[in-house]
Amino acid sequence: MSEKRFEGKVCIVTGAASGLGQATAEVLAAEGGRVACVDISSAAAEETAEGIRKSGGDASAYTIDVSDFASVEAGVEAVADSLGRPEVLINCAGIGRFQHSHEVGMDDWQRIIGVNLTGTFLMCRHTLPHLLEGGGAIINIASNAGLMGQPYSAAYCASKGGVVNLTRALADEYLEQDIRVSCIAPGGIETAIQKSFQETMPEGSNFKKLMRITSPLGNSQPIEIARFIAFVASEHGRYITGTIHSMDGGLTR
Repeated sequence: MSEKRFEGKVCIVTGAASGLGQATAEVLAAEGGRVACVDISSAAAEETAEGIRKSGGDASAYTIDVSDFASVEAGVEAVADSLGRPEVLINCAGIGRFQHSHEVGMDDWQRIIGVNLTGTFLMCRHTLPHLLEGGGAIINIASNAGLMGQPYSAAYCASKGGVVNLTRALADEYLEQDIRVSCIAPGGIETAIQKSFQETMPEGSNFKKLMRITSPLGNSQPIEIARFIAFVASEHGRYITGTIHSMDGGLTR
């Protein structure tokens, strides 16, 4: 029998339509969480929520564009109104692509920064007032690319590096309010975003070589990262805050 570390707790998971976000939503629900599955795709978010409900879990779908202030504000309030005070926020929503830096257009730059960094901040910004009512945990998903950089992905690296220091800033600011803020920095994960990276590799570059450099043990599976997210977000991780946890097969230390 699985532990019920999130019994009755309202947990918001962004990027819940697929990959790491979906796996995290499923793990939290299996442990008793009342999960708000957030995604920009209404149909995909509902598909995740429906799958959780069919497995006996408690999940609802919410359509939020994390890069938009008004959308996040309304979405988080909708979660609080229907489910109750959020106690856990997992920021998994993210996008990226490979591209030569001298060819990056402003639309690409702003979109990646908007979802990955601004989106993470906005979800924190609008969830924090609820966490201030009684404490809670925020887990932000960065990347080892935000710790060491990698070629062909300047916007992605910049956005994830921003998430790393956003996490540290929030952890320091809200430490005395019983709000823990931590960051997971995975390497390659077998997800749709990983496949989208591969599809946008510049001509003449070697994707397999790059993956050997950035993920020496190969790609992880979403469930492996999701289980660790659940540990850090739970009471078992109550002494963890302000830290960046690399999960990339030993590459960054």
